[in-house]
Amino acid sequence: MSDASASQQIDDIVRRTAGWRGERLSQLRALIRGADPAVIEEVKWKKPSRPEGVPVWSHDGIVCIGEALKNAVRQTVRAIEFHEGDAINGSALKALILEGARLNRS
Repeated sequence: MSDASASQQIDDIVRRTAGWRGERLSQLRALIRGADPAVIEEVKWKKPSRPEGVPVWSHDGIVCIGEALKNAVRQTVRAIEFHEGDAINGSALKALILEGARLNRS
């Protein structure tokens, strides 16, 4: 799958994610892409219960995922859940993204 195709699919996922979760996913996506301009967007794990798949950001391996749950937007397997109204510490999140990419390279 080409990067443009995956990015377009993530655009669609963000648009179809209702309310604050879609807004939050869009904010997190912008922070991830701003933290690491070399990050690659992918869509993985398409299945009948989630035909659109899950947004994934990779740099020499998966750095994080953006999974919209019923009451949260989850990132990474060691999850950080962002609930409605939660503040995002952008600089801390960017540092985690860069550290994930660095660990993938080591």
